[in-house]
Amino acid sequence: MTPSKVKPIPEGMHTLTPHLVCAGAAAAIEFYEKAFGAIETFRLAGPDGKLVHASLRIGDSTLMLVDEFPAMGARGPGQLGGSPVTVHLAVDDAAGVMRQAEAAGASVRMPLTDMFWGALYGVLEDPFGHIWSVATQIRDLTPQEIEAAMREHASAHRPERA
Repeated sequence: MTPSKVKPIPEGMHTLTPHLVCAGAAAAIEFYEKAFGAIETFRLAGPDGKLVHASLRIGDSTLMLVDEFPAMGARGPGQLGGSPVTVHLAVDDAAGVMRQAEAAGASVRMPLTDMFWGALYGVLEDPFGHIWSVATQIRDLTPQEIEAAMREHASAHRPERA
């Protein structure tokens, strides 16, 4: 038997890859292209036109999508009453990405803020109910510096007692 030359992890994939369920995955692809500069790499539509699988590239990472198929347990945030998951984007220009995503139809949940861990950080909700955090690291901090900054931040934002 000849040894297999198949790579266990395909070229361009990472160990961990988000796979989103979207009500209207084809429209979601268009949104992610406009909002985040995604590049579609694969699309597989079923006989009814719904997407059984799609892959996009955002930066150096893959994002997989599928249309909702409730009978198979594939439900998007709208059917579930929201999403408990945040997809994080580490980018060179958080402000530019936030503006671009908002112009494409995302809602800002948290405006860009200089965070105690050294990042310029904001949160968006896409039109399909998925939550995205966007960040650019602006200061390199040690774990000890982050912990001290978090404690200072928490004490500065602690509600006053009556």
